Amino acid sequence: MVPSEEAEPFHLSLLLDEPPMITTRLRRPLTRRELLLGSANGFGAAALAALLASESRAAEGSPFAPKKPHFPGRAKSVIFLYMDGGPSQIDTFDPKPMLAKFDGKPFPAKVEPTQFNNIGATLASPWKFQQHGKSGLPVSELFPHMAKCVDDLAIIRSMVSNFSEHTNANYFLHSGHGQQGRPGMGAWATYGLGSECQDLPGFVVLGSGMIPPGGADCFGNGFLPASYQGSMFRHGATPVADITPPGSPSPKSTNAKRDLLRELDRQARERLGENDALESAIANYELAFRMQTAVPELTDFSKETAATQTLYGLENPKTATFGKQCLIARRMVERGVRFIELLCQNLGFDRWDQHARLKSGHEANALAVDQPIAALLTDLKQRGLLDRTLVIWGGEFGRTPVAQGRDGRDHNPFGFTMWLAGGGVKGGVAHGATDDFGYHAVKDKVEIHDLHATMLHLLGFDHTKLTFRFGGRDMRLTDVHGEVVKPILA
Repeated sequence: MVPSEEAEPFHLSLLLDEPPMITTRLRRPLTRRELLLGSANGFGAAALAALLASESRAAEGSPFAPKKPHFPGRAKSVIFLYMDGGPSQIDTFDPKPMLAKFDGKPFPAKVEPTQFNNIGATLASPWKFQQHGKSGLPVSELFPHMAKCVDDLAIIRSMVSNFSEHTNANYFLHSGHGQQGRPGMGAWATYGLGSECQDLPGFVVLGSGMIPPGGADCFGNGFLPASYQGSMFRHGATPVADITPPGSPSPKSTNAKRDLLRELDRQARERLGENDALESAIANYELAFRMQTAVPELTDFSKETAATQTLYGLENPKTATFGKQCLIARRMVERGVRFIELLCQNLGFDRWDQHARLKSGHEANALAVDQPIAALLTDLKQRGLLDRTLVIWGGEFGRTPVAQGRDGRDHNPFGFTMWLAGGGVKGGVAHGATDDFGYHAVKDKVEIHDLHATMLHLLGFDHTKLTFRFGGRDMRLTDVHGEVVKPILA
């Protein structure tokens, strides 16, 4: 109701519990009906103003605001299934019958320097391979569930890396540079595209109790603004520390504190000017507040059907940890999170890094991830999300065809396997090849820079033009290298 012409303007301060700063003389008292109607209109306008202000701030350059790529991308999100330690290509997706011929005998070719140089005899794979799907691609019996999804996979058998030691190889895989301090590919993805989700970080790392060699720098922002660094979600009931505010503050008290902090932030910006650390801290604190509601809802599986929970293996202790990560990754994709990386769990030994006891180690690792990964691909596909989600699987390097000691394999950066699925990738194809022993890439070699260039292309970027000025030159994820692997593109 509009106040009558005989009344002076009504002030919203009259509705607050605190005494108004300005007293207003009314020529006649407001009726209770007028007061309630005015209150409803006022609060509705305040809520609308808050929403418009939020959109305005995003449009004015929030680091989390969605951004346009160079061209329409096929993928909107990336899920990186990081197999920390280096799974053996010749025991998973790249069968080599020649190894069986020389099993237990001296290796008949040159042996490259390795991490430990404890060189044993030729070691055949302990597992059988079988062709699967319409494509007929061979998959080891280590992965009976993933084998059912082989027609969705583009298997790259000719990956190479520049490093044979975990820490440097991890930095190289994640950032395209063998030393710490460079932005990871998740940071580059969110720098280029922002995020479609304003209640969760754009780049999330789903931990499982084990951090890979190189530590959190594998997921850092480097010289990019700090808002683009990966946010680590811990495994367990509380994935983010202090997500629940202490006590039970009233909405009025909480909003008053937020308004005060926003005003203090504004004054600090006016005094200090543009400052990456300050701007990132403000953005991160605001995001943290929104996460207090978003994270508990994200990790609450009660609304997921029993069939879905069984699909991911949540009832099996051996698959539940990675299964929960995969299910959370799917839910994050649904909410618009841009880049999600999943880390392997601690099984009581050194990840996929089997320098000894290859058979028991690889079997335990495969059991933990096989069903959950197949469930993720199946679930994404059923929900129409796989076409817009790029899934990447692999480690920092592969393993040698010769034994380390009696029953292990050393590091092999000269030829190994990774696979991609969804997000504009052809399914049911194998690209490149290693030699008869699975040792060196000999056909259509794919470097880590090529992997990064392909990922950015599928997100809609020319990797040579997604740059950030630092140290006097335009820096990029692929440095001065990288070619898009076009044969695997749909």
